[in-house]
Amino acid sequence: MDKLTRAKGGRRSSTHTDRKRGRYIRARPAHNKLDDIAFDATLREAAVKQVHRKRHDVAFAVEREDLQRKVRVRRASNLILFVVDASWSMAAAERMEATKGAVLSLLIDAYQRRDQVGLVVFQKDRARVVLPPTSSVELAQKALRDVPVGGKTPLSSGLLTAFNVITASRRRDEETRPLMILLTDGAGNVSMTGMPAQEEALRLADLFKQGHIRTVTVNMEHQAFDRGLAAQLADALGGACYNLPDLRAESLLKTVRTELWSGW
Repeated sequence: MDKLTRAKGGRRSSTHTDRKRGRYIRARPAHNKLDDIAFDATLREAAVKQVHRKRHDVAFAVEREDLQRKVRVRRASNLILFVVDASWSMAAAERMEATKGAVLSLLIDAYQRRDQVGLVVFQKDRARVVLPPTSSVELAQKALRDVPVGGKTPLSSGLLTAFNVITASRRRDEETRPLMILLTDGAGNVSMTGMPAQEEALRLADLFKQGHIRTVTVNMEHQAFDRGLAAQLADALGGACYNLPDLRAESLLKTVRTELWSGW
């Protein structure tokens, strides 16, 4: 566990940014964007044209076509949102223990990277945010102490709640890189609109695909009875689907880290 926790210590995702923040790495033609001009690149672009350019009593002529704009990158924070089926449709207690372990392990070094981890649980008739996005191990420990399990499977509510959490996080920081980890067998049986529960869940899944939100579905159906519902849902989400027959905190954590660092 310690090796898994420390394997990626201090590493964070990078993203291009249009803000005047971040490290200047190169330049590109400014076109109509005349803010954050890269003067060094602009001068280099203009220099090769001086011999053919009319200078009109200036020593060095710079024209609009020479203008280069800075391309910057900055370290982006990751939001890792676990969305867990806590109904009796699967081994809920074991699943929750594995999720809690993975959440706390990810939080150990999240502070240094400004990453955040959250947890949405769905059971009975609705989903709820058990742990709002945080980098605090102390808050997570308190929130995860008692998570209820049992009841029906409001899969649609879980997806919608997760989408709202991610949307709100992106609204606060548009450069946040979200990753949803969905633990489910893909079988919902509670509808929010009166539509068939599975159809409703697939329609909501399309929100993630259209929003370019990365997702990983962990199929918790027993392989001998797998109806392919989790794989179908993962396809609608536009993300990968994994089968983890031996679900432990270590295996879940390894899956999350593999997806997190290989995909950005």
